Amino acid sequence: MVAAAYVFHHPETVVVGLDDSKKLSPKKREALHAVLTSGEHGRWAVAEASVEEIERHNILVASQMAMRRALEALGEFSGVVLVDGPKAKYLGRDHIGVVKGDGLCPSIAAASVVAKVTRDRILFRFSQLYPQYGFATNQGYGTAAHLKALAEYGPCPIHRRSFLPVGSASLS
Repeated sequence: MVAAAYVFHHPETVVVGLDDSKKLSPKKREALHAVLTSGEHGRWAVAEASVEEIERHNILVASQMAMRRALEALGEFSGVVLVDGPKAKYLGRDHIGVVKGDGLCPSIAAASVVAKVTRDRILFRFSQLYPQYGFATNQGYGTAAHLKALAEYGPCPIHRRSFLPVGSASLS
């Protein structure tokens, strides 16, 4: 689980092409990531929650733990914290939840791009360690090829055992 926080130097900043990371092609996300992390437009921080934390708490709590870590790593800033989605019960600080915020708020969109590119790069490195799972092309999602690899090889250390397709693969 990867989360990012982003604060623009100036609230009126416009980054051409910035949108919800899920709506952008990988090439466009990479280009925007370079712009967003150049330091010209703002500051950012990235944090993770481990597979063990996801297993222990659940994906929602772990994602909010990662968000909290990203905000802490960002350091001091003024303004309100905006979070993509409903109010985050486990964030540990005042904030406003914005449903579908990554398509509505530039700072949330920027954080979503930074987090998604970071996550994709991590999965690319994992694809070199565990090539049979196709992490470089499926980004860890349960594609037919990924599920077939799980059935054939069982889960690797980065798989969440409590996730049903993984859990059932580990029993075969």
